[in-house]
Amino acid sequence: MVGSQIFDIVRKQGRTLLTEVEAKDALRDAGISVVDTRLARSRDEAVAISGEIGFPVVLKIASTDITHKSDSGGVKVGLDSVAEVISAYDEIMSAVKQKNPGAKIQGVSVQNMAKQGVEVIVGMSKDPQFGPVLMFGLGGVTVEILKDVAFRLIPLGERDAREMIKEIKGYPLLEGYRGQDPCDIRALERLLLQVSGFIEHNPEVEEIDLNPVFAYSDGAVAVDARVVLGVEAR
Repeated sequence: MVGSQIFDIVRKQGRTLLTEVEAKDALRDAGISVVDTRLARSRDEAVAISGEIGFPVVLKIASTDITHKSDSGGVKVGLDSVAEVISAYDEIMSAVKQKNPGAKIQGVSVQNMAKQGVEVIVGMSKDPQFGPVLMFGLGGVTVEILKDVAFRLIPLGERDAREMIKEIKGYPLLEGYRGQDPCDIRALERLLLQVSGFIEHNPEVEEIDLNPVFAYSDGAVAVDARVVLGVEAR
């Protein structure tokens, strides 16, 4: 399903925020590397999908009414068996319904447990004067603490992508720090250019948040994704 079709469905439902599964489907269609993530509407579906994509897996609550999934008890990681998936599903549903009794729940997302890499963030927001602005920096919780990020206006060129990566103070971590393998900088450059292109082709997108993106020595993959459509976009 192409991004525009997903956006049409979201708008017909009166929403602007895509679910994680919808966001990743739209991004994957644009060639952006994301972890395999599927929606399970029941415990049995969660078990079946886990078997299809292979253990270990991660379960996350699927609800556009819940912003902070972890704080709501809606995330379980490193699940290695059917029994663990069943237990995690039940625990997520119980915790979320207790902490967010009015939230509309679509189910849970089931995704591969990606191997750990250097965490970076790629984001986009729209400036009232300059339009879409792309952000890159160290990801995970560090982005809120260190705020080590660089910005460029969209559309990006190859030089823009290269410079904004090298601009952050944490760049030595990407080069390889204290014996760690260097990250695939070219893959990060491609990712920035792909996100820039995605925005150019989908001007109705108001915000994007890929955090974290795991950067490896041989590529990069978005583990979590958030996409918001503009209220007045058509």
